[in-house]
Amino acid sequence: MKSEHYDLVVIGAGSAARDGANKAAKEHGAKVALIERERWGGSCPNVACTPTKAYLVAADLAHEINTLANELGIEVGPATTNLAKVKARKETLKKPQPKWVEDLQAAGFDTYGGTASFADPRTVRVGDAELTADKILIATGSRTAVPPIDGIEELDWLDHVSALELEELPERLLIVGAGAVGLELGQAFSRFGSQVTLVDALDEIAPNTDQHAAKELRDALEEEGIRIILGSFVTKVAARARTHVATIAPRGGGMEQEIEFDRLLLASGRRPNIEELKLEAAGVETYKLGIAVDERMRTNVPGIWAAGDVNGQAQFTPVAQYQARIAVEDMYHPGEGPSADYSVLPTAIFTDPELAGVGLTAMEAEERGFECETVIHPLKYVRRASYIDAKHGLYKIVFDRPSRRVLGLHVVSRGASDIVQGLSIAMRLGVTVDELARAHHVFPTFGEGVKAAAEQARVTVPA
Repeated sequence: MKSEHYDLVVIGAGSAARDGANKAAKEHGAKVALIERERWGGSCPNVACTPTKAYLVAADLAHEINTLANELGIEVGPATTNLAKVKARKETLKKPQPKWVEDLQAAGFDTYGGTASFADPRTVRVGDAELTADKILIATGSRTAVPPIDGIEELDWLDHVSALELEELPERLLIVGAGAVGLELGQAFSRFGSQVTLVDALDEIAPNTDQHAAKELRDALEEEGIRIILGSFVTKVAARARTHVATIAPRGGGMEQEIEFDRLLLASGRRPNIEELKLEAAGVETYKLGIAVDERMRTNVPGIWAAGDVNGQAQFTPVAQYQARIAVEDMYHPGEGPSADYSVLPTAIFTDPELAGVGLTAMEAEERGFECETVIHPLKYVRRASYIDAKHGLYKIVFDRPSRRVLGLHVVSRGASDIVQGLSIAMRLGVTVDELARAHHVFPTFGEGVKAAAEQARVTVPA
């Protein structure tokens, strides 16, 4: 067996892995090995962020042609979607796998293709190679979680990866899960022409977001014709004649219903990629969501860190990169570097309208003991919204009454992700609702709705 020693061995080649490897090599002169068993570059550029957003752009364009063009005086025929061409366009945006390897090697990294497993806390095996290192970063990501549905093993189900490989549009698409993946792909396929039904066990879509904002988005999706069934489980799927049928059961009990579908898309959660690592050989502890880490991404084993989806803390690409940089800083300056802070973490669901938020919801603020107030400005009163006939959307500010400090911002609008991202810095610096109200803004923009909401705070909840 070939043996090689490195300063750092990184298991994975996605966002966390590559950022960690780059920082270690460039800032600390580390000799780094990268191990990847499936996709060089990871999920984001290959099967997640980049390709899914390409589908959303195509779906939004088709929708606007069919719903807005005539109203604006643009004469075009009805837009229909050629899914094979949408897929082909998506493929052009991806870097070929050999190019990934070439670029990583050109950057000075040694690359190993195959499944990694621990032999001991300092040794990782891959193929016929045995790699040793004083520092190891686990960044193997996650995959689609398969819920306990009777008959699911007999079904050729879809996830966000295989859904983007379809070349024929499903007539009826059933989606399990109403989080970001389910909502984004559900709206896209609905706008392409599928009849879409979303089922989720919770009482509102978009978990971990402001419930008022989530309902506003749900109203918009339902108005487009997307059926949403909440507080319910898909308990069984089975073939029937030329189609399939799903049994839907209310979470609290009650009458079941059946829904016919042609394809089923799973979007109800993620599962960490840890089974093949043989973590027990290294003594690394795990928990329900993945590998257990502290605020500097350290595992319980000295010399081993874990970053990105595999630790289950906050499964977003920018967070994976953020965590990897924290881990590498801790490797070379133990205890001196920053610890992870997710208190001002902007997030977004890229539907139309987008749902974006940063900071606390009103419920979270109350649970933490804040004397909080909220103000809301409807999107329909923002001038820019009238140009596209947008009816659903809002700007909601959660703030602390005594200090006037903004605790949370939640936006449902076109460009909500950009609005929230820009103001997240202000929140980190302790901006007050009165300062938002006094700030200058550009007219006409979608962003001015935040100022309009803040001005209500000055009127209705005086300091």
